[in-house]
Amino acid sequence: MHFLYPAFLFALLTLAIPVVVHLFNFRRYKKVYFSNVQFLKEVQEQQASRRNIKERLILAARMLALVFLVFAFARPFIPGKDAADAGKQQLVSIFVDNSYSMQTLNREGSLLDEAKQKAKQIASAYSVNDRFQLLSQDFEGQHQRLLNRDEFNDAVDALRISAQSRRLSQVITRQQSLLDMQPGALKRLYIISDFQKNMADVGDTANKDVTVNFIQLKANELPNVAVDSVWLLNATHRPGESEKLIVRLRNYAGKTAEKIPLKLLINGEQKSLGSFTIAANTYQTDTLAFSGLQAGWQRGELQLQDNPITFDNSFYFSFNVSSKLKVLLVDGGTPNKYLNAVFGADTFFAVTRTQDGNVDYASLGTYPLIVMSDIDNVSTGLAQQLKAYVSKGGTLMVFPSIETEIVSYQAFLQPMGAAYPGKTINEATKVTNLNLQSEVFKNIFESFPQNPDLPQVKKYYALSGATKPAESLMNLQAGQSLWEGYSLGKGRLYLSAVPLHEDFSNLPLHALFVPTVFRIALLSGHDQPLSYTLGSNQAIETVPLQATEKQQVKLVKGSESVIPDVRQQEGSTMLYLPGQLSQTGIYELKKQDSTAAVLAFNDNHSESDLRYLSKGDLANLFPQNGAVTDGENFNVNNINTAENSGLQLWKLCIILALIFLAAEILLIRFYKTGTGIVQQAG
Repeated sequence: MHFLYPAFLFALLTLAIPVVVHLFNFRRYKKVYFSNVQFLKEVQEQQASRRNIKERLILAARMLALVFLVFAFARPFIPGKDAADAGKQQLVSIFVDNSYSMQTLNREGSLLDEAKQKAKQIASAYSVNDRFQLLSQDFEGQHQRLLNRDEFNDAVDALRISAQSRRLSQVITRQQSLLDMQPGALKRLYIISDFQKNMADVGDTANKDVTVNFIQLKANELPNVAVDSVWLLNATHRPGESEKLIVRLRNYAGKTAEKIPLKLLINGEQKSLGSFTIAANTYQTDTLAFSGLQAGWQRGELQLQDNPITFDNSFYFSFNVSSKLKVLLVDGGTPNKYLNAVFGADTFFAVTRTQDGNVDYASLGTYPLIVMSDIDNVSTGLAQQLKAYVSKGGTLMVFPSIETEIVSYQAFLQPMGAAYPGKTINEATKVTNLNLQSEVFKNIFESFPQNPDLPQVKKYYALSGATKPAESLMNLQAGQSLWEGYSLGKGRLYLSAVPLHEDFSNLPLHALFVPTVFRIALLSGHDQPLSYTLGSNQAIETVPLQATEKQQVKLVKGSESVIPDVRQQEGSTMLYLPGQLSQTGIYELKKQDSTAAVLAFNDNHSESDLRYLSKGDLANLFPQNGAVTDGENFNVNNINTAENSGLQLWKLCIILALIFLAAEILLIRFYKTGTGIVQQAG
C-alpha cells in the first residue's frame, strides 16, 4: 500500500492524546462527612476488571478512528499502472467548446452549461498543487497560461458563446504548445464538445505519449435550415436598375422542411418575401428580384423563421451601388475615336485617357476596367503592372495596333497564359457564330436570328501561344477566334485579333461592338465580397485607405467600435481584424467621420450542420492516443489521473473512521459494568 500524501502521516502523533488521557486519570475524590452512619444502608461497588475493559475498548475505538481519519487525508492506494506518477505535479489542459452549436439544449440545459460543469469536475479530481489551462474556441491570449484550481473555475464561469469554430488538430496543437513549454511535467489533455462533423480532421498532431480524453456531450436532434450563400447576378450596380439576388438555402435535417418563410431587407426596407420547402439534406437555390436602389452602400439582410435553432436565422450582406464606373483608356498617343464614342454615349462611365508612357501605376487598382488600344510596343513596366492589376480582380481589354510589334506583345501576354498576336492573315472572312453561353452574351438577346448580320473581317492577327483555356466570344469561318477571354487570378483579360481600324474589319462600326463593350464593362466590377465569415482570420481587401495617427480607421456597429490593422500590400489595402470582432451584422469602415466601405459579417455556416461524430469516428481519428467518454457516463471517479491510479482506499478509511466513532458512542452509552450490593449494620 502507498500513500499519495504521506506527509499527513505525521498527524498520527495525535494518537498520544487519548493515551495520555486514559493513563493519567486526574479525578479527585471528595470526602463527605456524615453525622450519623445509620443512613448508609448499602454501597454500590463497581467491579474494577469490567471497568478497565470498557475504558480500553473506548481507547481503542478513539485511536482507530483517528488512525483511519489520518489515512483518509494521506490518500492510501494499492499501486496501479500509473503509480509512478502519483504525487507529482500535473499540467492539465481542458478545452471547452463554446461554439454556436453548444447552445443546443439537452436534458441538463444547454450543452455549454454542461461542458462547464464537466470542466470543473475534471479540475476537482486533481490535486490542489496541479495547474490547469482553460482553452476555448476564441484561442485568447489570457488562456495561454497555467491557473490554479480556483482561478480555473472562475475562468470557466466567464466563458460565453463564441463565433469561432476550430478543428480538432488546431485545438490539440494549441493545447500542446503551452504544455510543451513545461518539460518533464505530467500532461493531461481533455476536450469537451458535441463534436460536430465539421471538427473532424486527421488526428496526427497529438503527442503519441499523451492521451487525449474526448468527452462527448449529446444534444437532442433538431431540424435546421440556414442560408448557405448568396450572390448578385450583376457585377456592377447602377442606381435605379433591377437587381437579382441568388439565395442558396440548405436543409441540414433528415426530413423535409415545410414552408420556411424568408424575408429580404435592403437598408431596413422589405424588398421581397417568400416561402420555401426544402427536401431533407439538400440545397435549394432561388432568385429574389428587387430594384429602386440609390447610389451608395446597401445594407442587406435575409431573415429566416426556423425554430428552435435561431443563431443562423439571419444572413447579412452589403454591396455598393455606383453612380459612376471608372474606365481608363490607354493608347499609343492618339485617342481612339471608336472607344471615345462608345463610352461617351453613357454618362455612367467616367473615362480617363492616358498615353502608354504616362500611366500612373499606383492608381490602376481604382479602375474596374482598362482598355488598351493602338500601342505598337508594350513596355516591360506596363506589362508587369497590368498583369498584377488583372490578377487582383481588374478587367483588361486589349486591341492591338495596326503596326503591332509581335515580340513585345508576346512578352506582355504570354506570362498571363493568354495568346498573343502573331503573323497577319490577309484574307477576307467573317464572324460565323457568337458564344451565347458566355457571360458576355448570355441573356443579352431576346431572340437570336438564324442568319444574323455579323462582323466582316479583311485581315487579322493569328492568335497563338496560349497556355490557359480561352473563352471565344466570336469565331471566324476558319475556326479561329476574333475575340476571346481569359481568367487570371480574380480578373479577366479580353483580347481582340483585330485593331479598332476599318482597314482590318468593320467590328468598331458594327452594331454588336457597343453592346459587347458595354457588357464587358458592366461585368468588370470587382467589388468586395458580399459578406465575410467571423473567425476566419483572413485578411480583407478593401477600398484604398491610408491609416495614420490623425486619420484612424475603425469598424463601427452601433456602440461597438473595433480598430483593425491596416496594411498596404502590393498596391492593395488589407484589413487584419482583431479577435474582439465577435458579433454578426453590418459594420461601417470609417476613416475619421466618413464611411469608406460597409462590411457584412456572418457566422461560420458549418456550425449550422448539427451532425455529430460517433464514438467510433472519434476513436478512428485518434486510434493510438484517444480515449472517448460519453458525457452521461462521465464522473470524477473515471477520470484517469495519477491520483486515481490503482485501487483507491481513502473512501474506505473514512467509512472505517465513522464506524469506530460510532462504536465509541455505543460503548459509552450502552456498555454497563456490573455492581455488587454490600449490606452494613447501622
